Amino acid sequence: MAESSNSYHIHISSEHKWFDLKLKEVWRYRDLIWLFTKRSFTVSYKQTVLGPAWLFINPIITSFIYTFVFGNIAGMGTDGIPQILFYMTGNAIWSYFASCVTSNASTFTGNAGVFGKVYFPRLTTPISNVLNSIIRLGIQMIMVLILLVYYLIKDAVSPNWWAWLLLPLVLVHLGLMGLGVGIIISSMTTKYRDLSILVGFGISLWMYATPVVYPLSQLGEGNLKTLLMINPATAPIEVFRYAILGQGTINISYLVLSVVFTVFVMLFGIMVFNKTERTFMDTV
Repeated sequence: MAESSNSYHIHISSEHKWFDLKLKEVWRYRDLIWLFTKRSFTVSYKQTVLGPAWLFINPIITSFIYTFVFGNIAGMGTDGIPQILFYMTGNAIWSYFASCVTSNASTFTGNAGVFGKVYFPRLTTPISNVLNSIIRLGIQMIMVLILLVYYLIKDAVSPNWWAWLLLPLVLVHLGLMGLGVGIIISSMTTKYRDLSILVGFGISLWMYATPVVYPLSQLGEGNLKTLLMINPATAPIEVFRYAILGQGTINISYLVLSVVFTVFVMLFGIMVFNKTERTFMDTV
């Protein structure tokens, strides 16, 4: 019987080249990526009383806390944007980015059992984590849009509708940045477990170094504002806020700097990730 012309062979080897990203192989396993995405979303709320309702409850509670602490007690301005809408929008986009980092930071340690038994491109797991974070963001954005419509009717907000075309690019940008940072941390935690403990703390510090709970206008002009603009997460989040709320600072120079950082950290992260998968079972 003649061999099918569509058949192919996969050669599994312990030898990995630094610049072998294996993206073509990952694309062949795209169905597995989707299965991992559904698994992650389902398992997150399995055996919970409220289930996926936590996707609504958590950001609502967080946004009210931000409104009370930063808006009322600290007296921080919101550039004329209604406080609850300002904080809920910032919380939604930051939760997406933070989820991309934290979920991927435990890729090796959290999936060691599966990785040690079955072969598949390991990058399918962190990619599925990013897709899962996008789904969560989409659900949270339902509440943002409801509030946005309410304040549009009251003429309290003026979105920049043309900039909504940039939103998919912002999500890809932050998703790739979070993926790159996350898998670098994951590769390092195979030997240094302390890093996994510091991830949550580091993400919290990163949030306060990013204009999430305050607008850049609160900082005035000076070295502090320049320092925060250098933060690679600042520029895309400002674009997101500029589109949704009509207020934000878009600086092309810092946006390009953020894109360069994202490309570098993603490519470097994939190379380190592929290199680490060769020996991680000896240390996990």
